[in-house]
Amino acid sequence: MGVDPGLTRCGIGVVRGSVGRPLTMIDVGVVRTPPDLDIARRLHQLEQALEARIVEHRPDVVAVERVFAQHNVRTVMGTAQASAIAMVVAARHGIAVHLHTPSEVKASVTGSGRADKAQVAQMVTRLLRLAEAPKPVDATDALALAICHVWRGGASNRLAEAVAAAGARR
Repeated sequence: MGVDPGLTRCGIGVVRGSVGRPLTMIDVGVVRTPPDLDIARRLHQLEQALEARIVEHRPDVVAVERVFAQHNVRTVMGTAQASAIAMVVAARHGIAVHLHTPSEVKASVTGSGRADKAQVAQMVTRLLRLAEAPKPVDATDALALAICHVWRGGASNRLAEAVAAAGARR
């Protein structure tokens, strides 16, 4: 599951696949919270929506976009708070969380860490064999995060298997 964190719009994308195999989109969407609502209530709404998606899809891993410094401190704070909610919900379910930078995601999906949003959307659409790119862009970005993690070998999947095997030996 990929999460493009945001307080007003948080993209969530679920894909199935593995390195060297075709990818399939399972689900995609955007959780929206009203800007005029109290911040605590917005974060709670986001938590409930992420909880529902994780319960529904039971992902192996949650890949979250790493928050990077922006000029607008208010925007980066909301993004960081949304990111933390995604990580906490995943941890509550024992799901590994991996952070990926925007340039890492772009490079993984398009071959260039400097790709623009249109190039990422075009490649996500092609890779998942969709008729058109999901809207808004937060949804496409969430799918790109999920694709990036799968293509980077899903290291957490191997870790989860090793932990499960170790537990079975006890």
